[in-house]
Amino acid sequence: MSNKDLVLEIPYGTRDFLPQEAAEKRAIEARIARQFKLWGYDEVVTPTIEFLDTLTMGNGSNLEPQMFKLFDKQNRTMALRHEMTTPIARVVASRLGEEWLPHKLSYISSVFRYEKTQTGRQCEFHQAGVELIGSSKATADAEMIALAVSIMKEAGLKDFQICLGQVEFINGLMQQCCIFPKQQEQIKDAIERRDLVALGEIVDATELSEAAKDMVKQLPLLHGDKNVLKKAYNMAMNEQSRRALDNLTEIYELLEAYGVAEYVTFDLGVIRDFSYYTGMVFEAYTPGLGFPLCGGGRYDHMLTDFGRALPATGFAVGIERILLALEREGLAKPKVEKDVYVAYGPGMQQEAIRQVQALRAEGRTCELAMAACLEQEADAYRQEKGYKELVFLRQG
Repeated sequence: MSNKDLVLEIPYGTRDFLPQEAAEKRAIEARIARQFKLWGYDEVVTPTIEFLDTLTMGNGSNLEPQMFKLFDKQNRTMALRHEMTTPIARVVASRLGEEWLPHKLSYISSVFRYEKTQTGRQCEFHQAGVELIGSSKATADAEMIALAVSIMKEAGLKDFQICLGQVEFINGLMQQCCIFPKQQEQIKDAIERRDLVALGEIVDATELSEAAKDMVKQLPLLHGDKNVLKKAYNMAMNEQSRRALDNLTEIYELLEAYGVAEYVTFDLGVIRDFSYYTGMVFEAYTPGLGFPLCGGGRYDHMLTDFGRALPATGFAVGIERILLALEREGLAKPKVEKDVYVAYGPGMQQEAIRQVQALRAEGRTCELAMAACLEQEADAYRQEKGYKELVFLRQG
């Protein structure tokens, strides 16, 4: 490929948003931002570029191979942010005090991961999310899920489900069965990938009793309504797992108070792909898409890595995935309102400028013709551009 051809290309995993697509994206982001504000979250904006050591703090090193890296003039390694939780943890640890906890922070940002592109996810993609830092209560976790439901509904989605799990339930069962750490990681990886065949092979290779093997193999199948918790209580013989189930029960009762429990199902095999989660985790799905629209959970240890021991919970929603879900469900995307196209005949340019400025002062979306034209030409342009009304000025 010649240099001339390369100038017109874009890098792998990136995309252009053409005017209509960009308008739909902004409209969804505006709806989400409005919900964040209604729920009391303050927006933060962090640098697109961070020091690599910051982004790999704690368990972030697991994602280092997927990061876009570069060097500054002092030869320090930097990277494009791969998610927003770590930069916000840095902000809280270094810039915000503890006088009035919790911190309730929101963001709408682009993030970058060098990975195989898929439907609804490029190497550069856009997320909106919140972090609630400074509360360990189930109230905080329930707020995350209730807000996620509110955002899905505000975006226009009608058919979606929140899958709710608890990583400490699985961790407790691993301890109960006395599974070695290396085997625990293999089992968790198979559960995360929903690979029941691999899970069976890993479990069968252990020295567990047959009853314990059967119990571990059942983990990915523990999904459904709140009756699943009863079955899980019967499996959990240690305090760690039972506390996790108590936590889920309390969260669910709070979601009933929010009036959103109908959107929630339990999936005790949910393990988010970030190993820093320490409690409840959740993902949102809609029919026809084989990947989550949003996800999050509790991560109480991350702030400790930055020198501040604060509990935290949060979630992020993929903007492109919301748009794709609306398209797949045949639902209307947000309409971009265009009000008036102002055109004019010869000698009427200055009056047209006065007219369009008056309309804009009223809050109406207006476009001014760049040159005098015929009314038929102006009306054809209006229709093509999607303006609801034509104002055409002529002499006499």
